Amino acid sequence: MNYSELIHTYFERSVALQWYWTIYIIVIGGVLGFSTFRQRPELVTTALITILYGCFAYKNWSAIEATAQEREAILSAVKKYPDSTGSAEDHAIVRVRSMLEPKLDAYDIAGARNFHIVCDLLTVAFLWAKEWRRRNPETVAETATA
Repeated sequence: MNYSELIHTYFERSVALQWYWTIYIIVIGGVLGFSTFRQRPELVTTALITILYGCFAYKNWSAIEATAQEREAILSAVKKYPDSTGSAEDHAIVRVRSMLEPKLDAYDIAGARNFHIVCDLLTVAFLWAKEWRRRNPETVAETATA
């Protein structure tokens, strides 16, 4: 694999990673929207949504983690790519490397995992808080009079 293919693959993995995060945010928005607009309390529905969301979140995180690890392996290969041998193409690679490689940062997988977990817990807490609110007539009456 030459240098340009490595760079291309690195950015392909970066785009894939961004798409996994985009899908994650869209699903959270859908789950929260569905929960917000439901009128009647339904424990079974809330439990089912929680389980399905948990399965989605687990698989989404697995995909994010795998893609991030692939991206990190490619970044390592980019940084270990051999220096020039004297050809004109190698001189172009040296110029590109000097500008590009300092900007290619390592992905904080642990930070991304922690962020994912916090968002997952907040989403589930919101689902159940809305369910509790639908079940508690005093809360609904207080909200209606305010």
